[in-house]
Amino acid sequence: MRSRSYGPDLTPPWKKQKPAPEVPVEADMVVEEVATGFCGAVVRWEKTAEGPTVTLEDRFLKQRVFPMVPRGFLLEGRVVTLVRPTVAAPRPPTRTASGSVAVPGARARVARAGRIYVEGRHDAELVERVWGDDLRIEGVVVEYLEGVDDLPAIVESFSPGPDARLGVLVDHLVPGSKESRIATEITGDDVLVVGHPYIDVWEAVKPSSVGIPAWPSVPRGQDWKTGVCRALGWPDNTGAAWQRILGSVRSYKDLEPVLLGRVEKLIDFVTAP
Repeated sequence: MRSRSYGPDLTPPWKKQKPAPEVPVEADMVVEEVATGFCGAVVRWEKTAEGPTVTLEDRFLKQRVFPMVPRGFLLEGRVVTLVRPTVAAPRPPTRTASGSVAVPGARARVARAGRIYVEGRHDAELVERVWGDDLRIEGVVVEYLEGVDDLPAIVESFSPGPDARLGVLVDHLVPGSKESRIATEITGDDVLVVGHPYIDVWEAVKPSSVGIPAWPSVPRGQDWKTGVCRALGWPDNTGAAWQRILGSVRSYKDLEPVLLGRVEKLIDFVTAP
């Protein structure tokens, strides 16, 4: 025969406790430890061999460590169970560095016969930094020339055609420059030469991204990169300077629009059916 005052487990109703709500712990959350009455702000939490713990700091800057046990704390006057916050799984990027829609898990396409040539190694590294994901999906290989003096001979040796288009990006492509004169020697429906007005691709990175007010003006007759380093108070190490500049580029937003348009035009040209 069962008493109305006791349940099947013989526990008196007045001794039964409802489960306390679980609250993810947060930095600076103010709670009171039930057993000791110690009240303080959460300064850290960690996982130990004995279980999760939380460290509280009171207004006198005294710190104490407590186990995160069920119903162990008061939060705004109510009993709660503190739990470690769940770490959300990182979301895959929805855009590539160039601003294109990302294709998670996409494999690199077999390289096309067509190519994009850029003037130097720094140009190639910058293009890879921003457009690398897009180029791999499209199967476009980027090579660098180490200057444009031999470009006509390189183009002739490449033998561009409808199924092997060639795009070329050159620095300082302005009227009257050496680069513009060389570019006029290269003609054909399957060759496209474009360029930007900057002396070097360094200038195509926005000064604000590098953390400088502007790219300095370097007198004629002086090596431009070395002059930039000296004007900015950087060591005379152009390789280290470039790594500093390249490291400031995270996406297309760090580049000048004129360079963005030129590279996009080349990619469209070499991938056109």
